[in-house]
This record gives sequence, C-alpha cells and structure tokens, in this order.
Amino acid sequence: MAQNSSMPAGREPPFARRLTRLPSYDYSQEGAYFITVCTLGRLCLFGDVIHDTVLPNECGQAVSDVWNLLSRHFPHVQTFAFVLMPNHVHGVLLFRDVEEQAACPNHGRQRHGLPNVVGAFKSYSARAVNRIRDTRGQPVWQRGYYDHVIRSESTLARIGEYIANNPLQWNLDHDNPETRGRV
Repeated sequence: MAQNSSMPAGREPPFARRLTRLPSYDYSQEGAYFITVCTLGRLCLFGDVIHDTVLPNECGQAVSDVWNLLSRHFPHVQTFAFVLMPNHVHGVLLFRDVEEQAACPNHGRQRHGLPNVVGAFKSYSARAVNRIRDTRGQPVWQRGYYDHVIRSESTLARIGEYIANNPLQWNLDHDNPETRGRV
C-alpha cells in the first residue's frame, strides 16, 4: 500500500482493511473451509472454559444453535468440526457440489458462497445474542473473519484436531483475558 503523506510511516489509515480472501477464488465451489470468527473487542460473551471444557452460557448456546442450523438455510453447506470458545468460534464448513445440491429439497435456491454463509451466521447469531442480552442492534462480532481453504484430507484432519483441542489451549491463548500479557 502506498504511504499516505499524512500518516506516520508504517501505519495504515483507519479505514484500510487487510483482505484475507484469495483473489479470483470461487468461494462457492465444492470444498472445505476453515473459519474463525471473533467477538468485537474479544469480549468473552459465550461462557467459560473450566478444566479444559467449554461451558457455554445462554448466549454461547444460541451461537452454537445458529451454527447447527446453517445447513437448513444453505442446503449445499454441511457443518463439520466446530468449537465455541468464550470470545470466538472455529468451524469447518463443507460445500457440496452442484449435483448433490440438486438432490436437496430446496435446490431452487441460489448457491451462496462462503462470505454469504459466514455473514448469515454472524447476523443470525448476533440477533440471538442481542435478544438474550437486551442489547438490540449492538455489534457482537468483529468485522470480517479468518478463513482457510482446506485442500487435502490431511489438512482437514489436522484442522479438525486443532478445533477439538482448542479448549485445552485456552490458558495459552493471547486473547484469554485471564492470561493476556503473560503468554
């Protein structure tokens, strides 16, 4: 990015965002996608990790419920590995091919890409969380999300293991407010 003469060296203007999407990649095609979505300000809204186990609160349960219903709203998408953490979620979404989609009862619907599916997840879950917290219209999630296109079975297995073991790593997480600054 070219330096803005009014900005100090090494700083981006506040409106600049680092794009993580692969240019010219079709995020609606068949495949597996690993995503991470974080709460705004990394606030712990979804529960606690006690003895390496996530104990979701009502908001966390609502977020998990929305994740589990994504396939109902997007018939070509299957939810795979998922973990709810106090201030973020990790999950894998599997997009089926067009032939499989045609066998779905709602095959007339438009095939949505990863940004649409993640956007719907964030929107539906934010509404549910705000309803529970009585904070209508307040942002719950950070803008954007992290994604990784999974290109092999071995990578899928490794990411699935990472997701399953994520609660075991909570005490080492730099976004854990109890360990922030010590890790």
